[in-house]
Amino acid sequence: MKSITSLHTHALPLLIILAILSSTAEAQQTTQSTTSSKQEDYSTYPDWNQSEIATLSAQWLGKLQPLPVDPSNRFADDPDAAKLGQTIFFDPRFSANGKVSCASCHHPEKAFTDGLARAQGIGQTTRSAPAISGVAYSPWFFWDGRADSQWAQALGPLEDGREHGGDRSFHAHLIHDDPTYRSAYEAIFGSIPDLSDNKRFPRQAGPLASDRKILDAWIDMSVEDQNTINRLFTNIGKAIAAYERRLVPGRSRFDRYVEALLAEDVSAMKTAMTASEANGLRLFIGKAMCVTCHQGPLFTHNGFHNAGVPFTEDLKKDWGRFNGVRKALTNEFNCLGNYSDADENDCIELRFAKVTRDETIGAFKVPGLRNVAKTAPYMHSGQFTTLAEVLEHYNTRPKSLIGHSDLLPIELNRQELQQLEDFLHTLSGPSSNDSELLQAPAPL
Repeated sequence: MKSITSLHTHALPLLIILAILSSTAEAQQTTQSTTSSKQEDYSTYPDWNQSEIATLSAQWLGKLQPLPVDPSNRFADDPDAAKLGQTIFFDPRFSANGKVSCASCHHPEKAFTDGLARAQGIGQTTRSAPAISGVAYSPWFFWDGRADSQWAQALGPLEDGREHGGDRSFHAHLIHDDPTYRSAYEAIFGSIPDLSDNKRFPRQAGPLASDRKILDAWIDMSVEDQNTINRLFTNIGKAIAAYERRLVPGRSRFDRYVEALLAEDVSAMKTAMTASEANGLRLFIGKAMCVTCHQGPLFTHNGFHNAGVPFTEDLKKDWGRFNGVRKALTNEFNCLGNYSDADENDCIELRFAKVTRDETIGAFKVPGLRNVAKTAPYMHSGQFTTLAEVLEHYNTRPKSLIGHSDLLPIELNRQELQQLEDFLHTLSGPSSNDSELLQAPAPL
């Protein structure tokens, strides 16, 4: 039998080992507790540091600056031009079949979109109809930026065979022949030349017509008569732009949250947003890096990026901004053209537009996110039907099928993706405009 001393001698190393293991377990538990405390607690509202508060303040609608002057359209802020433009916007007579108006694709009740993957006019287009509220702040228009003014953009659909399906002479005669339109037009833009000679001024003629007879009718016109039609056609676009410039989004729950944050009103902050939405906002300006492109009160920096969006099944290649900027530079209705009211020095965006292949191929305009939850489907051709699909695309960052993707890895987990989606719903809000501006106006 071993002595008590012998047992103590053999037991001592075991006690030491047990003590070390116990100490290690406690240390691991302490480390895990510390790590856990550093992770975001998504069940509670986030605390904001001064840098984050400054970023949120910059996104607040209260920081939206007065609308800049459009030097290319001297009628842009004329209220009479705006009323004429509003009337035209809702009038389906400005289409070949008398059934399509601007409002056909830009419904006020749908945040000025149409709920379709690709806009449907006389035919189906290749792009979705973007929201137009607040878009006057942008220097570029259309998904590919092929127009550099709102009035030049307004002219595009009018003579596109898939949209309004008209032509320049068709629209000019509509203003000329209708006594009400003619009177309103002349009060703003001056006298309309006599277009009653249909040999000089065919009732249908235009340089973009797919119908050979309509195209030939335009070619047979003198340059002077073409300019007469172009001037009248241009002013239709300038009137529409004068109306659209007045459309601005209204305050959302996000704006109320920021207002409460700046006032240090915690109760009002919790009323404006849930904890999940507020944590989604933190992701938006932080880890997810959304604010890199969706910055400012309208949630867009108005630039162009290749986001690696897949092609649609029947549209296998879309070069986006690469083609769009070239169209803008050669558009006879651009800022430097004969129908613009701007001086050369006013056309900075056009003169210094980026045109290189690497910066433009596969790139599309960054849309504003105000009311984004109301404007599905998403992307330039409606490739994604839900916000969840959009966020999944950005999170997985697939390789671009044309050019190179500008997306960076964000690696959000399921909970974070849901919170980010929850936040995007807080950007929905009513229009800031009176109801009279959101429908066909009283007769001119």
